[in-house]
Amino acid sequence: MARVEDGKPYGWGRLHAAFRVLEGLAGGTARLAEPARRRETIDKPRVTVVRLLRDTSEHVLLAREKGGDHAKAAAQVYADIAELIAPERMYAKNPTKEEIAEFEQGYESQLARYRDRWGALVTD
Repeated sequence: MARVEDGKPYGWGRLHAAFRVLEGLAGGTARLAEPARRRETIDKPRVTVVRLLRDTSEHVLLAREKGGDHAKAAAQVYADIAELIAPERMYAKNPTKEEIAEFEQGYESQLARYRDRWGALVTD
């Protein structure tokens, strides 16, 4: 029996959380993505990741310019994004209920990791 943590939707959830945290660090404080934005990613993971990658460099720059914990967190999240992109093609199909649940688990898991590291920088 495969572990949820080994599945693609779980990994996409973790990746999506990293993008959203980096986006938040660029603006000041990372916040959770609204359910609609999460749903967009699970419905169209590859299209959404390509779009999010376009903004990543700017987000890294803005967060690093803040210095201190923002800069440290941005560097780590940026490195995480590179690791979280699986070395395989993302598929574009409608997700099952199980895949959506796995995505949410991955998203929440990654946010919990960031909250443990940076506390107040990652909020609800």
